[in-house]
Amino acid sequence: MAKKPSKRTSHNSQSRSAVKAGRPVRSEMGEVRIIGGDWRGRKLPVLTAEGLRPTSDRVRETLFNWLQFEVPGASCLDVFAGSGALGFEALSRGAKQVTFLELAASNAKQLKTNLATLKADQAEVVQTDSLLWLSQTTGQAFEVIFLDPPFHQGLMQPAVDLLFKNGYADDSSWLYIEQEKQLDWPQLPEGWVCHREKTTSQVRFGLWYKEEQED
Repeated sequence: MAKKPSKRTSHNSQSRSAVKAGRPVRSEMGEVRIIGGDWRGRKLPVLTAEGLRPTSDRVRETLFNWLQFEVPGASCLDVFAGSGALGFEALSRGAKQVTFLELAASNAKQLKTNLATLKADQAEVVQTDSLLWLSQTTGQAFEVIFLDPPFHQGLMQPAVDLLFKNGYADDSSWLYIEQEKQLDWPQLPEGWVCHREKTTSQVRFGLWYKEEQED
């Protein structure tokens, strides 16, 4: 790898009306659109739930422009996967393998359904607490890691620490971080630098790598 320099009241009332009318109540569904690669334009259903915040089309387009030469053939880890928008985008753009980590059983089930729909057998979904999973040591680092935890829960720094402590990130990895706009970046090990960063009205996102040291 080359180195590189809502309104809830209406929903509730509709649900109650449906029950009274004897009709089955359907869970609300949203969707994410894959914006590039083999599955460009495909729309995947996602569950709507409090705290589920798929990375926007605009942010994903920017990120995968940054990673256009790194994702093809790469092993990727989508931590706190949620809708899986980042992992699916990586698969569409030629990632060799993607591991999705997702705590909620309903979200994990939907991720598996979407993988089956796409006939994507180069990915796995692990229903787990991401921090617990990262607490295990591994002998194989991932080449691209997406880290976009739920906001306002203090999960970013513990996740970063575990990625490096237990071998999920090494000196050849790329680490994508997405967080609340107002927060400072988490502390990364010495030598790790921000390759690119941007902000939107709500989020701050950046791509990190280990800077090569001159002899």
